[in-house]
Amino acid sequence: MHVVHDGPRQAPPLLLIHGSGASGSCWGPMVPALAGRHHVIRVDLPGCGQSPPSASYDVPVQAARVAALLDDLGLRSVATVGHSSGGYVATALAEQRPDLVRSLALISSGPSLSAFLPQPVLLRVLLAPPLGRLLWSKRSDATIRRAISVTCARPVDVPDDVVADIRSITYSSFRAVLRQNTAYITERSVPERLAALKVPVLVIFGAADPRWEPSSAHQYDAVPNARVELLPGVGHLPMLEEPETAGRLLLGFTATGVDIPPVIP
Repeated sequence: MHVVHDGPRQAPPLLLIHGSGASGSCWGPMVPALAGRHHVIRVDLPGCGQSPPSASYDVPVQAARVAALLDDLGLRSVATVGHSSGGYVATALAEQRPDLVRSLALISSGPSLSAFLPQPVLLRVLLAPPLGRLLWSKRSDATIRRAISVTCARPVDVPDDVVADIRSITYSSFRAVLRQNTAYITERSVPERLAALKVPVLVIFGAADPRWEPSSAHQYDAVPNARVELLPGVGHLPMLEEPETAGRLLLGFTATGVDIPPVIP
């Protein structure tokens, strides 16, 4: 996997795992603040960004690859953050290797399939076969930016490196990733999985997320040691829409585990 390191290597490690159809570059607006206190590790999951495609996109297999990376780096007890389906990989990592995960933060990670909303028209057109495959290969930078913006609740400035990384993702890889994500949460919801673990959990959700029913974030209330934060006026991409608030919540959480200040609308 392609890996980017930011911040001092001797600082507490912080692993950032992106969601479907994205890459480690999507964390860019938050990295300067996070790297002030952490050794930040951003990965491009297989088939995404600068990492080559894989024969399997099964969520537990993805988590095992991340575990192997952390083992290679000699890291243990890592604060782990996942955005969207990256939260599923992070959860599977904690299930497989609790020694590697000190705390777990999930950003815009849908808790169960029942929370999935009808998707924006542009995304449905780009993904639905057979037309989707043809349109995918002809995407312009403007189309990619538009596809990102329809998942947000406010205007965002999409960095060029994010667009370039998304362009590199193949239609087949993206469809395979989506199928495996669905299989993972169909087998067992994320709150149910987390309830069996002892790791501290922070859940950050946009109160205007167009991909997942925002109120479904409270399904995580059933998880012991979990804290749920809804960000007013924010959609599916807090890293781009509200990076300062999301970063502040993450830093407070990683510093104390669970004692973080609430967001005041």
